[in-house]
Amino acid sequence: MATQPSNIIPIHSKQNQFVFEQIHLDIARNATDDFNLFHDKNKWKTVRNNPFNGPILLGFQLEAFIIDKIKALRSNENPTPKNTYLYDNYQFMFAGAIQSGDTFELNINKSRKNETQNSLSNRVYIKNNERLVLTGQKKDTNKPLYLATAGFSALEDLSRTADRSIVLDGRYFMKKKYITTSNAKNFLTGCLIEQSDYIDEVENKVNFPSIFPCSFISSALLEKARLEGIKFSENPSVYTQHKISINNEEINQLKSNSPLYILIENKPFEKNTQLNCFGLTHSNKIVFRSIISLAEISP
Repeated sequence: MATQPSNIIPIHSKQNQFVFEQIHLDIARNATDDFNLFHDKNKWKTVRNNPFNGPILLGFQLEAFIIDKIKALRSNENPTPKNTYLYDNYQFMFAGAIQSGDTFELNINKSRKNETQNSLSNRVYIKNNERLVLTGQKKDTNKPLYLATAGFSALEDLSRTADRSIVLDGRYFMKKKYITTSNAKNFLTGCLIEQSDYIDEVENKVNFPSIFPCSFISSALLEKARLEGIKFSENPSVYTQHKISINNEEINQLKSNSPLYILIENKPFEKNTQLNCFGLTHSNKIVFRSIISLAEISP
């Protein structure tokens, strides 16, 4: 059924256009250790068959921006929500990219509650110069929508495992990261989000944005690709889809300097690649579970 215009909340107007400048890309890259050439203000030119005419936004940077706008919309719709959900679930499909300096239009559907499924959802899409860039959905539930049966309680103590190791009998590549308030604040700033809405030491407030731990997937993928001998300028890939389930209880337990162990399914990169990725706490509890799809850029 077609969506009626009255059900759409436009977040774009002549007085309120969204633009990410290169400085925002640099801040987000530095906060998440993302060294993808597509975002580099100099090295984007070295990417073979690059279809973009300049640096493009990080996928997780754009997602964080969208999620914050959904949060604001829901707050306006229902300032005192009665229900909370254990899982935030996201599905984002990339049809294009946004370059630094571009203006773009974000549209978010009004929140929809499903009493039968006990869920709350919003659909979104982004256009740039009238061309579709992204479609997606945020859906809150009490069970994860993706990779629900996964578990790592029997996994060894990863704190004693060397960084960039292959674990679980060769099934996963493991990358160690640390969650810090300084990186989270920089990430928020790079995503055009007011950092004090989440982290304010004066107010003794530290609420890591839920997508922030997931943003380290990008650097983990790059580390994995480098170990496989992939040359980034000659074999570039871009995201095509993200499916992510985030455990809000585990997010709320994170403190500054908390370790985060990222597991990337140990399959080789191909022209079209789909990888299961997880973020674990020091006790091997799952912070996020995700299915990441990439496509190699063809000549």
